[in-house]
Amino acid sequence: MKIILSIIFIILSIQASELVDSNTCKACHPTIYSEFYDSSHRKSSIFENKVHKGMWDLHPDKEKESYTCAKCHTPTDLELLKNLEENKKAMPEKNNIQTQEAISCVYCHSIENIEEHANSNKNISTLKDKVFYSANENNREQKNKEFKDEVSLFGMMKEKSGSPFHKIDYSNDNFYTGKMCMGCHSHLQNENNFDLCRVEEKGAINEETNCISCHMPKIAGSATSIKITKEHRFHGFASGSKNQDLLAKYIKIDLKENKNDFEISIKNEASHNLFLQPLRLAQLKVSVLRDGKTIALETKEFARIIGKDGKPTMPWIADSEIKNNMIKANEKRIINYDFQIQKNDKIEVIFGYYTVNPKMIEKLNLQDDEESKKFNIIFSKFFYAK
Repeated sequence: MKIILSIIFIILSIQASELVDSNTCKACHPTIYSEFYDSSHRKSSIFENKVHKGMWDLHPDKEKESYTCAKCHTPTDLELLKNLEENKKAMPEKNNIQTQEAISCVYCHSIENIEEHANSNKNISTLKDKVFYSANENNREQKNKEFKDEVSLFGMMKEKSGSPFHKIDYSNDNFYTGKMCMGCHSHLQNENNFDLCRVEEKGAINEETNCISCHMPKIAGSATSIKITKEHRFHGFASGSKNQDLLAKYIKIDLKENKNDFEISIKNEASHNLFLQPLRLAQLKVSVLRDGKTIALETKEFARIIGKDGKPTMPWIADSEIKNNMIKANEKRIINYDFQIQKNDKIEVIFGYYTVNPKMIEKLNLQDDEESKKFNIIFSKFFYAK
């Protein structure tokens, strides 16, 4: 088994050495590269992600010098993965891979399939040399599209297609359903076989609505400089920590007046629960503006808190949910306010979240990180009393 693994690492290393640097991709995909460079994927290592570093600094595996987060946080670091596989010292070192290529263009576009496991899934990368997967409905049957000039009707016009650097395989169904994301984003269990987070698998089987359609929506701009297109898939990856505005459309909020009170409805149209990470804290803030004064009503909080023996703990200790009132997939949550609205009242409704629950900021040594302490607003609107 070790011999087979060694052969695989050698083959992957050869491929990586030739084209691991995402800067190579920038030549033909400048817009996509720019998005990727500012994304949470590029910044997934402990050297670029302060929240991940804060968590890793407290993890018991750090004392064992075994960076067990590598397969998803730094899968491009093949030497680190090899050391983990061989039970050797495996600690991330600050280098170009860790700071620029932790999850590279090549890595994601080389995912051939997903191997399912109880604790966490595993990405299976292709061993084909310089063949990368992508999605294109018009070329879905093509497995090895090569760089060439295509001639249009009557030979009047020519345009280039494919890539001069690699072949393209458009036939991988996983790149149309979003299943290619499930190697890292499906679920994660700790040693207590407790789910730290889990995405509903049904969100990665539908070609119309899935991980990719929500987190990598089509936006204006060409995917490549070789063949100009009107749109491309956003490679900044909308998430709980980046580009949240692209996800706002999946949350619908409304207000209903009653005789003696009123209610706010929050509809989650996503295929999974809101804010899957236990670190997140969502809040609904409502204020009533009346006669020049602001009346702040009780802030409502939504969270999934994990722990043990009825008390919150770090993820590797947890064996149960202490609290979970997070809004579920396709749920419409009604929140009642025992407050009578009057004519001419203006009601301000704000819904947002903290990437890191404020109670965890000091624990993770994030007091100086403004992004971690920031309240991210997803929805903000004034409703006017009838």
